[in-house]
Amino acid sequence: MKYVNGGICAPKGFKANGVHCGIRKNRLKRDLSLIYSEKLCSASAVYTTNLVKGAPLILNKKYLENGYAQAIICNSGNANTCNANGLEIAETTSKLLASELNLNPSDVLVASTGVIGQPLDIEPIKKGIPELVSGLSTSGSDFAAEGIMTTDTVKKEVAVEFTVGNKTCTIAGIAKGSGMIHPNMATMLVFITTDANISPKMLDVALKTDIQNTFNMLSVDGDTSTNDMVTVLANGMADNDLIDDYGEDFNAFMKALNTVNVYLSRQIVGDGEGATKLLECVVTGAKTLEDAKKSAKSVICSSLFKAAMFGADANWGRVLCAIGYSGANVDVSKIDVSFKSKKGTINVCKNGSSVPFSEEIAKEILLANEIDILVDLNDGEYNATAWGCDLTYDYVKINGDYRT
Repeated sequence: MKYVNGGICAPKGFKANGVHCGIRKNRLKRDLSLIYSEKLCSASAVYTTNLVKGAPLILNKKYLENGYAQAIICNSGNANTCNANGLEIAETTSKLLASELNLNPSDVLVASTGVIGQPLDIEPIKKGIPELVSGLSTSGSDFAAEGIMTTDTVKKEVAVEFTVGNKTCTIAGIAKGSGMIHPNMATMLVFITTDANISPKMLDVALKTDIQNTFNMLSVDGDTSTNDMVTVLANGMADNDLIDDYGEDFNAFMKALNTVNVYLSRQIVGDGEGATKLLECVVTGAKTLEDAKKSAKSVICSSLFKAAMFGADANWGRVLCAIGYSGANVDVSKIDVSFKSKKGTINVCKNGSSVPFSEEIAKEILLANEIDILVDLNDGEYNATAWGCDLTYDYVKINGDYRT
């Protein structure tokens, strides 16, 4: 397996584009993106668990009942959520794009992100679709990645090659996500493309299995969004034997999918609103996988701990505190904690109690932009990893005037 260039257009048969259609006031910011496959794709998606859902999600669930799709269109700057005519707008968007691409409307998935509860006008989207389609390109991943960004400060994209049987396949993804990130599932937008030949059933199994250990294990601010999802399209153009059951080929696909999802998960939390540090909490020695997951995610969700990391304060008591209320079945008298970064590693807790350590060295380690929180529960064989970011003054500033 190796990383390659090209983003979501790296897999065979995929093109993409992103344009400014007029939803955003700033004409320099793209606000409409398109991903298109030359062939009909096996398709799967997972959605936010928020009871308040954007209209596109309702439409996509209906469209994906047959397990196939061929294009994804996404607007940014104004979420199609809590709009009285939201479903009509989503359906119209799919019909307009389908007409331009000569597709069945049910093969066009729709996504939307931005301010919630603000009326969304279909006219900019209608006017932008012809330019969006005419500019489709195998080098269009960057434009598409820009077009889905909201408070993101960097584009998030990745592509990797892997082997299934004797065929080289490629899987790739772009993502947006910076705030309102607390998945279960999904609270961000992630679009994944692959030329691997895999059935809709097994693609669905792969996606829904992998997100449990990737996108469901990250958090920026504890707020679960309303309109976001993770979607994967597989057009089969790598010509590998169809993956329609468990086995070696499915395992190879799962490994590649996991590589893409972990990469994008880290990019999302690393670009958390106002964040200066990416936090990775690795929990080992748990009695069960659920205990490991609960412990790891509780640590990276703790506002107190996130604030301590912003200040490079080795306040390890906040790690134990978060584990203590996580609901995990742990023996707190066995817990060891260490902090690690490119500047070194320091042990700060042994058997649930303090150990002598240099505050100066600890601070130097915690001043790095990527911090590992290593927790050993010393009580079993299960491990889990969760990702988060620090909590800064800028997070409040960004969200204090988000609409204005």
